[in-house]
Amino acid sequence: MELIVIDKDKAALFPHRPFAIRHNLIGHPLLTLDALAALAGRLDADRVEYNSGKLRPNQRPEDVPAVNLAPEDVVRRIETADAWMVLKNVETLPEYRRLIEEALDGAARAMGYPDARAAGMLDFEGFIFVASALAVTPFHMDYEENFFVHLAGDKAMHVFDNSDRTLVREPEMEIYPGKHRNLYYEPAFESRAQVFEMKPGDGLFLPYTWPHWVRTGNRWAASMAITWKSKRDVRLNSLYFVNAVLRKAGWAQPAPGRHKVWDAVKVGGYTAARAAIEPFRRSEGMRRRLRALFFGRKANYYYRETPQP
Repeated sequence: MELIVIDKDKAALFPHRPFAIRHNLIGHPLLTLDALAALAGRLDADRVEYNSGKLRPNQRPEDVPAVNLAPEDVVRRIETADAWMVLKNVETLPEYRRLIEEALDGAARAMGYPDARAAGMLDFEGFIFVASALAVTPFHMDYEENFFVHLAGDKAMHVFDNSDRTLVREPEMEIYPGKHRNLYYEPAFESRAQVFEMKPGDGLFLPYTWPHWVRTGNRWAASMAITWKSKRDVRLNSLYFVNAVLRKAGWAQPAPGRHKVWDAVKVGGYTAARAAIEPFRRSEGMRRRLRALFFGRKANYYYRETPQP
């Protein structure tokens, strides 16, 4: 039994357009509430982010209220905590890595490929979301491709075309550590949304950098983003990162693809710098110091102070 179920008529939309999927992950032992509470306590501190769920689609990052609970307690009290949480990079734990690989291999086979890597899927990652009733994830975009599987409660994802630069301007596409994911949003955007209503067992394919915002229903909810990048995604992420750094230094950059030779220089420089730094990023403490050194203290915005009793 495949973990991700894709209709053959929907597979033709991959990887350019979003489409609904089904999945067989309900009740999986790694995805129960008890398992997720334990997971929240096992992950490094920079891989657990949480705050109040009482937000708006156009929430300003500096106005996001905190939740004064330990990570495990957020999960265990999610019915009453009025909270939103994401557990990041769960693939760093071997059992979750195996789950992600199994899901992506099955999805690739459903679309006619031998396995996920043959389908061009690289850099597998997993992100698990736990949220109280009526919680909102504000308008943002993700720099991966994503089979989003919904596990508990009800959820609506409002998805927008990533080619519409009246929604997200080119400078907002750029990304660097510490840049808050929340993007500018106004209610007039909503007429351009494609809304995916999800119950347990539902899901969708979300293409690379398609903007979206999310609201849970009248009870707590849980979902998982099973993500990867194509070679094109990896290259664009490198360019968006370099362009963001140069823009912060006062040198605004053209969009990727405008100057191919200059793009190649940027990608080469980024790749070399990342290879030199990567050995130092294996510990949570070093990742935190490197972010602060290169991007300032705000780069660690998702850390919480130790909760008070």
